Amino acid sequence: MTRPTGASRLSYEVVKRAIDIGAASVLLVLTAPLQLVLAGLVAKNLGRPVIFRQPRPGKDGEVFTLLKFRTMLPVNKAKGWVTDADRLTPFGRQLRSLSLDELPTLWNVLRGDMSLVGPRPLLVEYLPLYSPEQARRHEVRPGITGLAQVRGRNSLSWGTKFKYDVMYVERRSLRLDLRILMATARSVFRREGINLEGQATTSKFGGNA
Repeated sequence: MTRPTGASRLSYEVVKRAIDIGAASVLLVLTAPLQLVLAGLVAKNLGRPVIFRQPRPGKDGEVFTLLKFRTMLPVNKAKGWVTDADRLTPFGRQLRSLSLDELPTLWNVLRGDMSLVGPRPLLVEYLPLYSPEQARRHEVRPGITGLAQVRGRNSLSWGTKFKYDVMYVERRSLRLDLRILMATARSVFRREGINLEGQATTSKFGGNA
């Protein structure tokens, strides 16, 4: 797989952004009725607000607000809702397994915060913990799905995830994007890699020490 350079890379970025805008617009319209139903179910099962908002670093480390449907109960020490495992309900787990919690993220794609395909946006607190090589994941817009997601999602170690992220940055192309989107559909259908073994979702990244 050759790396796009110069004019070919610029052309790829322009075409990719056009695809992101077109696809996100169409999908937002098509999924609007489903998102309304899901918003009602989230409100009933988890309470309000139904949308989870969190700052995440995007391209060049610029922080934006990520939008998703809530899948967890709020932290409540009195009730013992502290860890992800405590707060993740069966309803929330079902939303995650089908990736339905990601539908509002299409607004991030439409606004230009994200792309359909790219390294997943992680926590802002991880920014100073990356090695220079790992930090290359921020050379491109983060994605709803990416190479690491179709190679194992949350079941991968952090080191392996970052290797796939950098591999994507180096080899990105429309052909690779299409392959990742097709593999994502298969992965969601099979509900693969939803969590790291022994974790409700995945472990926190603690740096490279």
